[in-house]
Amino acid sequence: MTAILYYVHDPMCAWCWGFRPQWDQLTQALSSQYADKLRIENLTGGLAKDCDQPMPKAMQAAIQGYWHDIETQLGTEFNFDFWTKNQPRRSTFMSCRATIAIALQCHSPSSARDAQERMIDAIQRAYYLRALDPSDTGVLAQLAQELGYDADQFQRDLASRALADEFDRQLKFARSLPIDGFPSLVLEHEGQRHPIQRDYHDYSAMLSAIAEYID
Repeated sequence: MTAILYYVHDPMCAWCWGFRPQWDQLTQALSSQYADKLRIENLTGGLAKDCDQPMPKAMQAAIQGYWHDIETQLGTEFNFDFWTKNQPRRSTFMSCRATIAIALQCHSPSSARDAQERMIDAIQRAYYLRALDPSDTGVLAQLAQELGYDADQFQRDLASRALADEFDRQLKFARSLPIDGFPSLVLEHEGQRHPIQRDYHDYSAMLSAIAEYID
């Protein structure tokens, strides 16, 4: 039976951005060593519901503080111009939906997952490096087009009932897993679900923990 590694995330989660280098190395190692034993599935956890109201100043200050903490602890790059160039909203659900919508233009599970990873990376870079606001559907459509996908189809999918239902399913399933925030890793193996301790500095510890179950 193929094991499943669930990656529970939000593309606008700053700690997920900080985790990105280790996640990339981990997925490359898993694909190389366990392609026939393991599949990786992204699950959107959803940090903040849809909202069209400006983010309170106190919350803006708190989130900027998180960015500074991550920058100090991990060396992750952030572009703080975001906070002066935009009117931020505490709203991440649309960017989560975007990672699902992009996969609908693919014709195989592997290409769908690749599209999701590319979109997650594009959203993170737009938000944290380019000072763009991925809570705006126009920004998300721009990113889809930059990645080579049909932006009009992407926007139709983003607004569809089927996508809303799939996002709701992912939210509920993610919250049923043994997670403690974002990002979280959960390995499903032989009918059991095991949380994998995330490591922001060295992917090899996570690789070893997963290998103990599936080797």
